[in-house]
Amino acid sequence: MSEQSPAEDTREGYEDALPEYAERVLEVAEHIPPGRVMTYGDVAEWLEEGGPRQVGRVMALYGGAVPWWRVVRSDGKLLPGHELRALDHYRAEGTPLKEAGRSTEGHLPRLDMRRARWDGGTVAEGHT
Repeated sequence: MSEQSPAEDTREGYEDALPEYAERVLEVAEHIPPGRVMTYGDVAEWLEEGGPRQVGRVMALYGGAVPWWRVVRSDGKLLPGHELRALDHYRAEGTPLKEAGRSTEGHLPRLDMRRARWDGGTVAEGHT
């Protein structure tokens, strides 16, 4: 687990500053191309710091300003509570989906992780 947490940079004089780890997570999210996704764990691995939970926490607290729908669960399930908004983005961007079967709760599709997952290939030289 990462030693850094979002609350760490709330020292006097830094109340409005975004924690450095959060900035790095959000930067990765901004580089994910339309129609592609990275898992929370992929982002942590890319940064070589933290883990899926830390990335998820950053996205929950600060992710509204970036394409949050491109950082996803590894099982391809849509983010609970944001499924329809995310689905609109996925369809607009042509993100590969697996249509829901009749037994699927809510009849919502999942991401086709095999086809949608992005490995960060085009920004590999500049990752931090």
